[in-house]
Amino acid sequence: MITMERTFLMLKPDAIQRGLIGEVIARLEKKGFQLVAMKFLRLTREMAEKHYEEHVGKPFFPGLVDYITSAPVVAMCWQGKDIVTVSRDLMGATNPAKAAPGTIRGTFAVDIGRNIIHGSDSPASAERELAIYFAPEDFVSWERNNQPWITE
Repeated sequence: MITMERTFLMLKPDAIQRGLIGEVIARLEKKGFQLVAMKFLRLTREMAEKHYEEHVGKPFFPGLVDYITSAPVVAMCWQGKDIVTVSRDLMGATNPAKAAPGTIRGTFAVDIGRNIIHGSDSPASAERELAIYFAPEDFVSWERNNQPWITE
């Protein structure tokens, strides 16, 4: 039995404003990942500061908080085999100028400050970030009928 790892992914305000929600979700579904929680919301400053707390005191922090609270986001929990690593590969480098062609950022983003998507960088970060956005009852447990065709 494969253990399914979970990660937190968030479509940022630029993705929402540009109408890319469906495009990005489709890529994750086509990869074989399973969506288990999703919210469309506008972050409060408090949520944004908690989410990005490791950047407190850095010169870009105030602008980052202003940006992430400027428009709605889509907060999501996805699960799948090795999803933290694989979803980060699908996203591409944080700086879109260095993102491989075909990745989400390589396809849709130009500027590091407007790079479409956030993804947890480790299982521990995923657990911390998921707790900011979702209560235990927000996660939907369900079986994909095509899972045997995705993982052995």
